Amino acid sequence: MSGKMCSSSNSVIQAQKLVDQLRVEASMERFKISLSAADLVKYCQDHRRSDPLLTGIAASSNPFKDKKSCVLL
Repeated sequence: MSGKMCSSSNSVIQAQKLVDQLRVEASMERFKISLSAADLVKYCQDHRRSDPLLTGIAASSNPFKDKKSCVLL
């Protein structure tokens, strides 16, 4: 009988945790997607000159460049 009580108690605790998490998520302030997207586009446009994915990295300053080349015999 105590096994049933323990199982029931655990499911009640899990349900309470779920309800608490849903309340926290429901009370979060939401941003309109269009505003966030516009901000993201503006940020990308403002920082495109310093973006290494767009401009590339100079071979002399690339720390990941191999020091020696691979030679196959």
